[in-house]
Amino acid sequence: MKKNRNISFKRILQQLKADLIGKDSHRGVTLTYAWLANQFGHISLGFMPTFLLYYFLNNSALKSALIVSAVWFLFELYNFLGPLLLKRESNSNVLFYPKKNKYIFKPKWINVAFDTFTDVCFFILGSFLFAFCIHKLNTNLVLIVLGVLAIYLGLASRYWYVTKMHQFYARFPFQLRLSQWNFAINSSDKLKVDKFLSLKNTGNHLLIFGSLSAGKTSLGVGMLNELSIKNNSCLYVNAIKMFNYFFKDEDDVLESHEIWDWKTVDYLMIDDINPSEPIEDELISPTKLLSFIDTLKSENKRNREILKNKNIIWVLGSKQSLDKTNKDKWNEMLLKIGVNGHKISTISL
Repeated sequence: MKKNRNISFKRILQQLKADLIGKDSHRGVTLTYAWLANQFGHISLGFMPTFLLYYFLNNSALKSALIVSAVWFLFELYNFLGPLLLKRESNSNVLFYPKKNKYIFKPKWINVAFDTFTDVCFFILGSFLFAFCIHKLNTNLVLIVLGVLAIYLGLASRYWYVTKMHQFYARFPFQLRLSQWNFAINSSDKLKVDKFLSLKNTGNHLLIFGSLSAGKTSLGVGMLNELSIKNNSCLYVNAIKMFNYFFKDEDDVLESHEIWDWKTVDYLMIDDINPSEPIEDELISPTKLLSFIDTLKSENKRNREILKNKNIIWVLGSKQSLDKTNKDKWNEMLLKIGVNGHKISTISL
């Protein structure tokens, strides 16, 4: 687990308070609240079946807890290993990934395993909480299991809660893992995606060109989501809103319910810079965008410096942008800002 660098402990407590008391209902359900509700559900799905086995089958509370824990462990193991190991095609699109549909970007199986194991532990916690209610302090095994689970789940819950904060405050238009992305991409462009995700330095720029329904936005969101899960600060913003941000005063304070803005994030994605077909014209040219960056002045060094040193995914549409001449114009704009040419990559979908 990567140590969080972007969210303070005080901010985590504020989020927890909002989820448990206010539920952030005035801004909709947060990912953190949904995660908490999901884990309480897992505890209940361990507690209730254990109670039913104990009450109706006259099993001991400890035996009932062990049976329910074993069943949930096998069930989650089946869900995890199914798509990972199964070779034959399956009729189910839920439990198994059909053989005919291959992953373009492989899932992060370690991350999936960690998530699955955490869910299993919450199931077991619910089962043994019932056993504790019956035996109380009279059974050492129950106490040991609950003690170990408390330590592990305390650490795991902090990681997952903070990770959900990173995902939520990235302001994605939808949730998507990169492994779910299923559009056409050539091998060289796929390598550029992998390289961008693995870079440790700053000032890297990825231009994604493509026509309507080519998967530009979903590719960018998938990439940004993977970076959020690694606890990087990320922000999705559409181009119109971004153009307005360029004109905001330097002294503008961050809105109280946000954690970061376009100036402070590690990774920024600017979407819909240009339309796709059937609109033929390029509404925002590189020259026009540079004038927005400069806030209609001869030059705005502050905005240029921020953009130059930030990792950015630029999503451009329009079929015309796919030809080499137009790609070179966008590269030239980034060079004018001061971006190192070796840090600019281009993908055509």
